[in-house]
Amino acid sequence: MSADSPTLHPHLNVATLRQLYKQRRSEEIGSTGLVRYGDTVDEEWLHQLRGVRGVRIFREMQDNDATIGASLYSISSLIRQVDWTVQRAHEGKGAEEAAVFLEECLVDMSHTMADFWAEVLSMLPFGWSYFEKVFKTRDGRHPLDPTRNSRFDDGRIGWREIAIRAQETLDGWEFDDDGGIRGMYQSAAPNFNRVFLPIEKCLLFRPDLNKNNPEGRSLLRNAFRSWFFLKRIQEIEAIGIERDLVGLPVIELPHAYMNPKDPEKTKARNAYATLLQQIRRNQHEGVLFPSETTEDGTPSGYKLRLLSTGGSRQMDPGAVALRYQKDISMTLLTQFLFLGMDKAGSFALSSNMTDLFAVSLGAILDTLEETFDRFAVRELMSINGFPEEDWPRYEHGDVERIDAEKLANTLKTLSDGGFLTPDPSLEEHIRGEMQVPPMPEDADVGDDDEEALMNATPPPAVSSTPDVSNAEDTEAEDVDDAMEGVSRPEQDVTA
Repeated sequence: MSADSPTLHPHLNVATLRQLYKQRRSEEIGSTGLVRYGDTVDEEWLHQLRGVRGVRIFREMQDNDATIGASLYSISSLIRQVDWTVQRAHEGKGAEEAAVFLEECLVDMSHTMADFWAEVLSMLPFGWSYFEKVFKTRDGRHPLDPTRNSRFDDGRIGWREIAIRAQETLDGWEFDDDGGIRGMYQSAAPNFNRVFLPIEKCLLFRPDLNKNNPEGRSLLRNAFRSWFFLKRIQEIEAIGIERDLVGLPVIELPHAYMNPKDPEKTKARNAYATLLQQIRRNQHEGVLFPSETTEDGTPSGYKLRLLSTGGSRQMDPGAVALRYQKDISMTLLTQFLFLGMDKAGSFALSSNMTDLFAVSLGAILDTLEETFDRFAVRELMSINGFPEEDWPRYEHGDVERIDAEKLANTLKTLSDGGFLTPDPSLEEHIRGEMQVPPMPEDADVGDDDEEALMNATPPPAVSSTPDVSNAEDTEAEDVDDAMEGVSRPEQDVTA
């Protein structure tokens, strides 16, 4: 069929239909389904966790709860100790130059990369973290001009800082018609001026993503309900302990004070009620109270006593609180923090928990690496005119340290079975994994030595069962040699 042949539609030919199809393919028809009104995201169904209110609650959770604080500290500490390295694209000169330039930019900012990653990890409790990329011209030492001050003077463009824009300063989001994120509105102290931070100039980190929500999803979201009840149980427990130690104060008054029609008696009764509520055992303790008897010894009707409680409670608040603490640690995959506290747990169980925990940390590191490489490193390389095939990557290392004993046993098993042949590259990798100094350059294996190592054959196997038949002959030969040595005179041996 030719391009000009008629089609089912009387006014459109094949070429026109193809053009319409191409336009249709490039057009975005649907949407992410993110619930938002204006510049406010309304995806969270709990009102107290929406927007800045949710930020404040998550801040309280991480600052006031011991289990959450320990879990977040474990996560952040393990992530921050991971080594980051610049990996060149290939072995060519251009790739080496681009990699060296990236390494220079990483150490030429007003803050360290360790501080930067620490700020990035604020996304864990809050669900997101937003950073503004600020550039500078590398024009040598200019202490009074931060837009030019640099340790290098090649005139290239580098990072001046990648600064966080705190979650508490959020004042709304800007979206395009298709639901894409255009940027964040910020209102920060001390002036509280509303400014717009475009997404092209910023980095947005999120540990979890749903519907392209710019506010992500906090790691503490699933722990909120357990934290909510745990907080109140701890408060009730503290009040109960105080009452059990001090006792329940009781004031008895004459019947006249119970008359609601007497304003003077009512006022006095309210004063006694306030006194009753304020009785505490502290440095200001003391009560001024009428005597229980009059001057002639008759009862006055006034009496202050402490009603003590005896026996145990039907519900142990400590056990209930511990259950909620374990629920919180379970949502963060840090159950191993409780192993041994209740005299339960095994090494195998601990190993399984920590392995799963390490996998989750690796997923978080992959997210950080991909975001930073795609929206920071690539932009920096493009601004400075490096060819795309020379662009390096900024990659993270492993979370867990390798077990040297397990590695040695595995290598020995593979080598003995003939599945692994030692060579310089293998030794270099093993030295790196075990964190031992690299092989000196003057100790490199030569070609002849490497060939001999590759062609080496293992020594013959030695039988563990002694050969009884040859034992007597060997012993007899040893005796004859010894006797011959005694009877033969010594000879001088000259060089």
